[in-house]
Amino acid sequence: MSSSQKNNPLHGLTLEVILSRLVDHLGWHRLGKTIPINCFTKTPSIKSSLKFLRKTPWAREKVENLYLKTQFPRKLTDTPKKAPKKRIYLP
Repeated sequence: MSSSQKNNPLHGLTLEVILSRLVDHLGWHRLGKTIPINCFTKTPSIKSSLKFLRKTPWAREKVENLYLKTQFPRKLTDTPKKAPKKRIYLP
């Protein structure tokens, strides 16, 4: 593992995953109000947004920062909490 990626919270996430999770959580309308760029406000789609974000570093940075600030609800597929171990007391 590269030491530069060690503490990067976005390591392993593609731009498509980041954008899809934001759209699922916020919707295109709120995403366009938060980051007012045409690919989010006028006929938005994942494909056109990815094309724009890959060519435009400042827009990609805004999307990544929004992703980091967003509190997503936990899903069942996220890392499950371990159940406490039952202790057996022997006489």
